[in-house]
Amino acid sequence: MADSMWALTFDRSREDWKSSTGLVRERVPIPTLDEADGVDRSNVIIKVKYAGFCGSDRGIWWRKSFGDMILSSLDEEGQDRRIVGHELLGEIVAAGTRVEPKYGYRVGQVVSTESHIVCGVCHQCRVGDSHVCADDKIIGISRDGCFAEYVKLPAKALWPTDLDKIRPEVAAVQEPFGNAMHACQSAELRGKTVAIIGCGTIGLFAVLIARGMGASRIIGIEPDARHAEMARKLGCEVVLTPSRASTEAPHASDPELVAAVHELTDGVGADVVMEMAGFNSALNNAIRITRRGGHVVLFGVRNGDALIEDFHRIIMNGLQLHAVVGRRIFATWEMTQSLLENHHNGIQAAVFETILNGGEGTMVGIEDWEAGAFEEMIKSHPKVLIRFAG
Repeated sequence: MADSMWALTFDRSREDWKSSTGLVRERVPIPTLDEADGVDRSNVIIKVKYAGFCGSDRGIWWRKSFGDMILSSLDEEGQDRRIVGHELLGEIVAAGTRVEPKYGYRVGQVVSTESHIVCGVCHQCRVGDSHVCADDKIIGISRDGCFAEYVKLPAKALWPTDLDKIRPEVAAVQEPFGNAMHACQSAELRGKTVAIIGCGTIGLFAVLIARGMGASRIIGIEPDARHAEMARKLGCEVVLTPSRASTEAPHASDPELVAAVHELTDGVGADVVMEMAGFNSALNNAIRITRRGGHVVLFGVRNGDALIEDFHRIIMNGLQLHAVVGRRIFATWEMTQSLLENHHNGIQAAVFETILNGGEGTMVGIEDWEAGAFEEMIKSHPKVLIRFAG
C-alpha cells in the first residue's frame, strides 16, 4: 500500500468557507490502524470502490449547509482539512483485532456503511432511537469521509453487501436509498394516494419504494423537467409543476397546485404527502394538499425559521406530522436490502437504468476527476458516483 492517496477535500487553511465553492483533489496520507490505540482495535480500513455524491455534499459544494459542523469538528480535532463523502461501497483491507470476534467482519469482505457513527450510551441510543443519537459523528462532515481511496471506519457502522445480489453501483447508494425507505415507513402506504414534493434523488427513491410498498397512486410535484420525466418513468401517475414562490411571500403555498391535487383526489387530498424539497412554500403546500386525518412526512432540510399558513389547519384537520432523519439503525438497512435484492420488483434495475442513467454521464474515476467537469455532472444528474477502485 502506498503512503498517500487521492482524496476530495475542503481545507480551511486554503479556502474560506463563505467565499469558496467545490472540493479539491489532492494527495493525502492513507489512514492506518494503531493497535496501541484501543479504539483502533475495533476499526477497519476500507478500500473504496464507489462513493456516491449526496444532496448533503451538494450543500457542502456550494457552501449552503454543514459549514458549522465541519468547522467546529475541525476545531475539536485541531485540523484544517476535511475529507468529504459518506456514501460508499468498499472492501475491508485491514481490521483491528476486535473486529472479527466482536462484529464478524474480516479482511476481503465487501461492505457499505451507516453514515451516522452513534455513541451507544446517550438516552436515545439506550432506548432504541440511535438514529437521533445526541452525540453522533457524521462521516464526511464531523469526521473524515469516503471521497478517498481509503477510509478508516468503526466496524459497528458497517453493513455487509453481497455483490452477487446487488450490483456495485447500486450497492454504493444504499445509504441514501435508506433515507427514502425511512420516510416511506413513517405511514402506511398500501392502498394510499401518496404525493411526493421534490423529486430529487431521495424523492425518486421514494417513488420506487412507495410503489413497491403498495401505494395505489403516486403524485409527483417537481419543477425540473428532467427529474419530472424520471419520476413518471419510475411510477408517478402524474407529475405536477409548482408555480415559482412569490417574491413578496416566499413562504406561501401554491393555490393552483393545491387545486390540482384536490381535483386528482376527488376533493379529498392525498393520504400521505412527503415533503422532500426543504422550501417553506413546499411545507405549506404539503399541509394544504394532505387530506383530513392524513400524514405529512417532513424530510426536506432548511436552516432558519419557517412560516406556517393557517396553523389551525394542522390541528383542526387532525394532520400527523413526521420528521425523518437518517435511517433507523439497522432496521431500515434490513428493509433496503430486502427491496434491492429482490430482482422481481424491478427496483434495483430502475435505480441503475433511470436514476444512474445506466452509468452514462453519472460516473467518473478519481484519476479523471476535475472540479469544473464534475460540477456540470452534479448539475445535470440527480445522483453521481465517483469510482475509486470499482
